[in-house]
Amino acid sequence: MDHHITEMRKVFEDLFGSAKNARLFFSPGRVNLIGEHTDYNGGHVFPCALEIGTYALVEKREDEELHFYSLNESKAGTVVTDLSHADHYDPKLGWVNYVMGMIHVFEKKGFHVRSGWNMVVYGNIPVASGLSSSASLEILIGYILKTLFGFEVTGTDLALFGQADENEYIGLNCGIMDQFVIANGKKDHALFLNTATLEYTTVPFVLRGQTLVIMNTNKPRGLKDSKYNERRAECEEALRILQTKLNIATLGDLTDEEFDQNAELIENPVVRKRAKHAVYENTRTMKAVEVLQKNDIAAFGKLMDASHDSLRYDYEVTGPELDALVDAARSVKGTIGSRMTGAGFGGCAIALVEDAYLEEFKDTVRKEYLEKIGYEPSFYEAVVGDGPKEIKE
Repeated sequence: MDHHITEMRKVFEDLFGSAKNARLFFSPGRVNLIGEHTDYNGGHVFPCALEIGTYALVEKREDEELHFYSLNESKAGTVVTDLSHADHYDPKLGWVNYVMGMIHVFEKKGFHVRSGWNMVVYGNIPVASGLSSSASLEILIGYILKTLFGFEVTGTDLALFGQADENEYIGLNCGIMDQFVIANGKKDHALFLNTATLEYTTVPFVLRGQTLVIMNTNKPRGLKDSKYNERRAECEEALRILQTKLNIATLGDLTDEEFDQNAELIENPVVRKRAKHAVYENTRTMKAVEVLQKNDIAAFGKLMDASHDSLRYDYEVTGPELDALVDAARSVKGTIGSRMTGAGFGGCAIALVEDAYLEEFKDTVRKEYLEKIGYEPSFYEAVVGDGPKEIKE
């Protein structure tokens, strides 16, 4: 057990008198193996939940007050509000808005939150790394609400509620992927999700002789400040133009060939490139699942490489830091494939690396990245974990 759990208990006792009746919950982070910027284009994604994530110690109160303390945001001290404030975003509440947004969505869906609670939170997902610390917190809160108040909601419900929190309350136009895999994660499996229908299958993802390395640029990335919403708008424009001729609901409905035959309809070359990425990346994701099921790791690696190149040149969301990581990773013997993961503009890249070359890989990438960017990256060896749970100690 993370030593921070002990610290959480001590803080809870200091703030609220006793932690005897507090319950411990966990929600994972996620990494996407392939299928980037396809989730809001009606395509497929292939993420997995991680064993790093967000923890909360929670105890219900008799009144409607909400008391929050985060070990990660200790300078903010204890944030105190109440259930009546969940009807609107309040900049003064900072990270607590993600919590209030979930309460707001539950209420809108007819689930009445009857009392407040005391909560101490700790997350070991690097913030702004693109490993979904915000979605992890949203699903954590949703799972806590479900458990404490006996609400009958599914993992898919939690994912949709989390997305609504982000879209309508926080104001970020994100897709469904992050919340979905966090809510429905399964140990040693990745989720192959059709974002248009929310149908998914779990695919075994157990590496033998290789490791999935997450490489953090350590460049802080704020999604609202990135060009994320701009890319969405460009794809929506491309779809609108293609729909003048084609009977499609999303870019994810197109094959590569169908797109190529109709691409000239999109006169703006930049918008055309954005749409090409969305279509081709969706095809790559479907192929990636096929080759992985045949245990063809080399073919999976080639698709990872092609994905990054498309994100770099067609979608233009990588930037110097992510490109430096991937270029360095590809220079090492034993790297099977490498790509950025997440929204881009900083955050993380991933690499599949043969275990025999793991230390050489980290040394080389660290050195090359430091030379190019001026500071060091961080490395995590990904462990694929389950979705949200209550931890019985």
